[in-house]
Amino acid sequence: MAPPPPPVTCLRWWGIVLILLLVIISPSTAIYCDEDDCYDLLGVSQSANSSEIKKSYYKLSLKHHPDKNPDPESKKLFVKIANAYEILKDQASREQYDYALAHPEEVFYNTARYYRAYYGHKTDPRAVLFGLLLILSGFQYLNRVTRYNQAVAMVKRTPAYKNRLRALELERSGGVTNKKKGSKQVDKRGDVDEDLSKELDLQIKGAEKPSIWELLCVRFVLLPYTIGKLMLWCCCWQWRYKVKKAPYSWEDASYLTQRALRASDDSWMSIDESTKENLIQKRLWKPSNLESYTADMRKESKRRR
Repeated sequence: MAPPPPPVTCLRWWGIVLILLLVIISPSTAIYCDEDDCYDLLGVSQSANSSEIKKSYYKLSLKHHPDKNPDPESKKLFVKIANAYEILKDQASREQYDYALAHPEEVFYNTARYYRAYYGHKTDPRAVLFGLLLILSGFQYLNRVTRYNQAVAMVKRTPAYKNRLRALELERSGGVTNKKKGSKQVDKRGDVDEDLSKELDLQIKGAEKPSIWELLCVRFVLLPYTIGKLMLWCCCWQWRYKVKKAPYSWEDASYLTQRALRASDDSWMSIDESTKENLIQKRLWKPSNLESYTADMRKESKRRR
């Protein structure tokens, strides 16, 4: 293990980091009137009232207005004066600027207050929410496409896929195989491979083909419809099974069994139909039946060990 660096070296590195931060991060007051002081630009003191600030602004704006003073430097100064007046004429923005003058070390806090005050009210929250949903939906779709392509690539490397590929090729060629691999034969093999890939779309568990209906932005738009559909389903469920005391249908019993076992959709879909039927007949949505089933599974697991 290397010995720890001496304290002088640590202090030197901390000094370099501090200098870099000071160089990169500009003072929080610079975001208001650049490197100038807003009060100095208007020629007033920090204790000046609103009428004094307004009077000084009108006097300086007339002096440096581009229509009356063609000097380019005067035009730049006119823009700075107008910006300083916009900051100091409003009591809230003036208080923020005075706080930044009194606490220049709070760079991030002062910067956040500035941008929130000057740009927050100009931004529609609905547009921000919609943009955020679009960005998240884009990442979601990209992730699902990547997972799906990886799953397809893994399936294509399995012996079962290659056997089915040969069977489909024999079926198309009428049971005759051509050992010569010319360019046309390679193209035909590629077409067969593509057709078989389309057939395997619905057989890949845990990595279904991406759909726009699963994206966050689409689900958010359809949220009122989804809530209404859920409320209608709950009402029908209560009326059918709580009021009329009707027996559970196979689909509803399957749903109750899956929920009792806390199985995901992919896990439940991977179970064969006979096993599902056996689990549904056990009526595992009843706590007593579920406890008995769990105890039996534990005993079976111990016996196999």
